Amino acid sequence: MWIFLNDAFISAVQHRDDPDTLVVRARRREDLERTFPGEPITVSETSDYRYRVFVSKADFARVMIDKIEAIDYANFKNSVTEDDRHDAYAGVWRVMYGFQKQPKQYREPSALEL
Repeated sequence: MWIFLNDAFISAVQHRDDPDTLVVRARRREDLERTFPGEPITVSETSDYRYRVFVSKADFARVMIDKIEAIDYANFKNSVTEDDRHDAYAGVWRVMYGFQKQPKQYREPSALEL
């Protein structure tokens, strides 16, 4: 799951060995520090996402509820105060806007696929 907060971008996936734990990953350390203050952060120089925290699904849900309840803006992009983050998010917005405008590709299945 990708989550774009106005001060953090995180990716959450289930831990491979523990179904009750999520691996929450970030490209920037401060994104995890802001979202999960006090949680130990692991660093990997070889992973796609360099920074990670391990949290229970219940703790993750509580943090997300707090973030939802704190929404006080009518325009998400305008709530992003860091210039480089705003530019990155605007790039994602543009790509997804283009995705919205493209018709879903549909093709009839061939006889071999039926």
